[in-house]
Amino acid sequence: MKIAVLSDIHGNVLALDAVLADLDRRKPDRIVNLGDCVSGPLWPKETMDRLHRIEAITIRGNHERQLATLGPDDMGPSDRFAHDDLDAAQIKWLGDLPETAWVVPGVLASHGTPHDDNTFLIDAIENGRLVRGPTPSIEKNLGDISAQAVLCGHSHRTDLVRLPNGTLVLNPGSVGCPAVDVSADPPVVSEAGTPHARYALLHVGADGTFDVDLITISYAFEEAAARAEANGRPDWAHGLRTGHLPRRS
Repeated sequence: MKIAVLSDIHGNVLALDAVLADLDRRKPDRIVNLGDCVSGPLWPKETMDRLHRIEAITIRGNHERQLATLGPDDMGPSDRFAHDDLDAAQIKWLGDLPETAWVVPGVLASHGTPHDDNTFLIDAIENGRLVRGPTPSIEKNLGDISAQAVLCGHSHRTDLVRLPNGTLVLNPGSVGCPAVDVSADPPVVSEAGTPHARYALLHVGADGTFDVDLITISYAFEEAAARAEANGRPDWAHGLRTGHLPRRS
């Protein structure tokens, strides 16, 4: 069985279209989307339309939760842009998504950790950026979850870890946002280093083994960057063009 694992689209319908075109060629048996689908200064409504056309298991990320629960004046600029572009039914659909889901027996999907959509499962902070955390920290973040494989997003950082108990933990990276400010005070960033769209293909063997393809896809990132600039987000534009964030003075 082949499972396509997508995460953190953030309204980048151009990147999503490139990934979906690649999936048409690879023919996965299932698609799982780990959340943070639309928040960002790009194409929230169009991204929602694409997602409704595919059969995917979709998980609620922290941005879906915020869109559904916060008042508009309490939202950050990315959530507020999506809020103003979507209708109430679309926002409700996002808010009603499940926090976790078993994709197939033994394979669990979540956005952050299975217990908290706003906690990084794999990642730790080192010198102002996200890196792979120590194994005991990853085990602690999983808690009492028993699974052969756990799929997570949230950090926008592609990684694959096998824990001592045999559990495989996979973050496919971000489809549509290759560089993100995790924190402004103190500054913490996650940077993919290139503008590619990213996703993963998990091959589940009949004997319970896993193979993983970590996939990067080219797309019209200059068009996405121009859209971000037009919507008043030069930081996003820089990230979309380079996979890095602008350096703070």
